[in-house]
Amino acid sequence: MDSDLIAQAEALLDICRARKLTIAVAESCTGGLLAATLTDVPGSSDVFDRGFVTYSNAAKQAMLDVPSEILGEHGAVSRETAEAMAAGALLNANVHLCAAITGIAGPGGGLPNKPVGLVHIAAASRKGQSLSKECRFGDIGRSQVRRASVGEAIAMLRRLAEEQ
Repeated sequence: MDSDLIAQAEALLDICRARKLTIAVAESCTGGLLAATLTDVPGSSDVFDRGFVTYSNAAKQAMLDVPSEILGEHGAVSRETAEAMAAGALLNANVHLCAAITGIAGPGGGLPNKPVGLVHIAAASRKGQSLSKECRFGDIGRSQVRRASVGEAIAMLRRLAEEQ
């Protein structure tokens, strides 16, 4: 596991532990890497509750209640879908914070308006706070897009945790 990501995860988990906050994550293009990074830290079970890996649109709908209208109008890789995934994680897990990631890690799958390396990340809190970010990492390789996405999601969760 990437030592920089683990250090970021440890810092997030320490803040959450001190504030008695719990986390769930919803992932598409990262395929569980965010959950794996958080759970690679010993003692993470007192903060991390669960991860939803929703690679397909059907999984996003079934597990996170992402409306078919959002997927149809905006596509799986969109701010709207990331925000709906985060809202769905809050709805389906009794946690304080959640993050959601959806994007195109590559090497294929890109389109002119949605190129490889485009990732949308959203984070939300039970108190109603939310953040969203569009990242354009470029065609830097599948592993690097996934790693960079996890780093951004951890940073967003940390920001929300610090505001609680």
